[in-house]
Order: sequence, then structure tokens, then C-alpha cells
Amino acid sequence: MERASLLIGNLRTPQSAISGEQLACTAWARAVGKKIAMHTRAAKLVRTKLVVEVEDVLWQRNLFGMSRHILGNLERTIGPGVVDEVEFRIVPPRREPQRAAQSLPGRLFDEADEIHDPVLRNIYKAARKRESA
Repeated sequence: MERASLLIGNLRTPQSAISGEQLACTAWARAVGKKIAMHTRAAKLVRTKLVVEVEDVLWQRNLFGMSRHILGNLERTIGPGVVDEVEFRIVPPRREPQRAAQSLPGRLFDEADEIHDPVLRNIYKAARKRESA
């Protein structure tokens, strides 16, 4: 039984339905496996060259040595003629947005908040403001 991606790659569909780039980028993780896919990302397809982002020089060198094997896996996954070459570009891993370790403290304690009557509370706050000015 043929894989669905191979069948989709061989279909004569309008270009707007599924592009070769979408097909190649989606098939990348299956062609290289989970461990390699965690450290790489198929970015785009330029003509028949798949551009893949890698973390560092070591990944670039090791994957370059495996490029023929990877191309074979891609061809088996999506069919011939979609990807003929793979280029590995070094792109440092993206950092997650930084979040505050703790939320900002709430409003500081105000002794005027202990006054239950709202009119007296406002009079007290106005008098305190006049004294501090």
C-alpha cells in the first residue's frame, strides 16, 4: 500500500492545492526521524533544493554527510523530482519569550482602606494628600 504523501505527490492537482514546499516540509520529520527533527526544521523549498535550518556546525556537518540517505528517504516519502538537493543552514534555536519569575506585588497596604465609610475615607485621603504636598 502506498503512503498517502506519495499518492498526493503524484496527483495532478492545481498548484494552489498543495505546493511542493508544503509537501517537502511536512515530510521532513518522517524522512529523518524524531531525534534529528527535534534539532532541525525544514524552512523552505527553492526550486528543488530543500533548505533546512540546523542548530550548529556539528549538526550541519553530520547531516551533510547523511544528505544522500536523507534524499532517498524524502524520495520514498513524497516521490521523485520534488527534492533533489538539501542545504543545511545554521540558525540558532529560537528563545521563548521571557516571563517574570513572580507577578508584580499587589497594591501596597493603605490604612485608609480600613475606613468603612466611603465619604470619610475620601476626606481622609484628600487631607493626607494635602499634608504631603
